Amino acid sequence: MLEGFARHGLFDLNVTCDGDIGVDCHHSIEDTGIVLGTAIREAMGDKKGIRRYGSCILPMDEALVLCAVDLSGRPYLVYDAAFTNQSVGGMDTQMAKEFFYAISYAAGMNLHIKVFYGENDHHIMEAMFKAFAKALDAATQFDPRIQDVLSTKGSL
Repeated sequence: MLEGFARHGLFDLNVTCDGDIGVDCHHSIEDTGIVLGTAIREAMGDKKGIRRYGSCILPMDEALVLCAVDLSGRPYLVYDAAFTNQSVGGMDTQMAKEFFYAISYAAGMNLHIKVFYGENDHHIMEAMFKAFAKALDAATQFDPRIQDVLSTKGSL
């Protein structure tokens, strides 16, 4: 899923995780989300000149997923997704929410993910990660019309 995130968001990403997978995947996935969110926050620096907002509605075969991002500095996650199986490719499906929660709080971003429909859990999960990538890519783009930060308060 992280490979799809990096490829479709056009991000350079190398992840090494040495966790307690023998126990379960919870801490490894949550900690990876925290580290990725922290990296996003640090990469954005003062956020001058970035678009701040990004969104994507992404189809993946029979699944359709929306992701919207606001790099406001205020963390919040709205997550509307359901899976029928306990895991996808070795990842517990309930960990998707924990992963995106960790990213949103560590990055200080408002993150909304909504699954409109889908039957195949793999397609749903993959669409979530790719939609997040595309939305984040859009939010982090520089816009020459934005001279400072995109805020009426003058700070994010």
